[in-house]
Amino acid sequence: MAETLHAGTRIRDRRNARGLRQAELARICEISPSYLNLIEHNRRRIGGALLLRIASALETDPAALSEGAESTLTSALDAAASAHGAIATERDRIEEMATRFPGWARLIAAQHGEAQRLEQVVERLDDRLTHDPFLSASMHNVLTSVTAIRSASGILASGETLEPEWQARFHRNIYEDSQRLADATETLVGYLDSDAATGERGSLPQEDLEHWLASRNWRISELEGRGGDHDRILARATELQTPAARDLARRFLTRYEADARQLPEARLREALQDGAKPGRIATALDIPLPVVFRRLATLEPGAFASTRPFGLVGCDASGTLIFRKPIPGFEPPRYGGACPLWPLFRALQQPMVLFDETLTIGGRDRLSFDVQALAEVHYPAGYSEPAALTSWMLIRDSARGDSAREAIPAGITCRVCAETNCPTRREPSVFAEISSTAL
Repeated sequence: MAETLHAGTRIRDRRNARGLRQAELARICEISPSYLNLIEHNRRRIGGALLLRIASALETDPAALSEGAESTLTSALDAAASAHGAIATERDRIEEMATRFPGWARLIAAQHGEAQRLEQVVERLDDRLTHDPFLSASMHNVLTSVTAIRSASGILASGETLEPEWQARFHRNIYEDSQRLADATETLVGYLDSDAATGERGSLPQEDLEHWLASRNWRISELEGRGGDHDRILARATELQTPAARDLARRFLTRYEADARQLPEARLREALQDGAKPGRIATALDIPLPVVFRRLATLEPGAFASTRPFGLVGCDASGTLIFRKPIPGFEPPRYGGACPLWPLFRALQQPMVLFDETLTIGGRDRLSFDVQALAEVHYPAGYSEPAALTSWMLIRDSARGDSAREAIPAGITCRVCAETNCPTRREPSVFAEISSTAL
């Protein structure tokens, strides 16, 4: 982090920018030139009424002269510099940049923020265009209809003499294929117009389920503290558009109710007030750790001492994601394969062993997340039948200074990961490093 630019340096820069001599500013502020000289060289602290008089004389906000006034802006500049580490920047002079050229600094920060937003859009679109089965099937229907129309119209336009019966058949085929093309195109356009980020509609049953849960803030309040009528809950779930989505939701409600009975919300809140971590809560209350994970994911941020929310990801033995509750900066892919470096997958190799790590997600901003993963084993058909293995990973953003352990560089999915030297990379990333020739 850059060394703080002191108030005296800011005062000197603002005075020089306004063309005032040191003696003139001292006279206006009713202090001696020698005392002002000590202030400007950071040998005397300044505050209170004198700071107000100097700010008034320089026609600026007192906060702009006080130490740390540009902390938010300098943090944004530092993040922008970190995103392009290959470019040599004077990072030790970030605060000087923010103080002397605040307009340019705000512009750089704004562009960095916009680049972050666009990068997230690219991630979602790439994931959607590459792996969305509904989109693939729709495009196949459109191309099939276009090919059929082209074939039939080509025969009619060839100039060959056809029997009236065959002409009528080709005309009917073109009409029917045109109808199918119009319907497929309308459906495809409507689907693409829907917001994949907020989830107005989904193409998969699991996606419909997650949209419904997101609309309820991932909580089923009817099942908290007592049993609820699952059929009545599902009857109000307009987001569940297919029988398959409703079947997934019914299974989710069954598990949610069982978890709520094992760990009521009141007991969980009480444990969190004492600052207990998931592992300690599970040990103290003699409750399986995955239950604690899932219950923490149902809590609103204001329900515990810290405002940082919990995210949750689950996968089955094949590594397929079966549950996704994202948090800002950590949004698991909807369709493609996730990052193999997540402990979520390593936990499958050692069931009932806790993996407690910190991941640094690469990108324009390198965000750190504390994650805990554990795989549980069930025998739904009896111990003589194959086991069902499910892994769960609890996610929480890592507050600065919370952990001194070394973070593991990771990503969300290979196609949008910035880690160029990752030993587990499956395919090249759509993001390329900025080269010197591009500047």
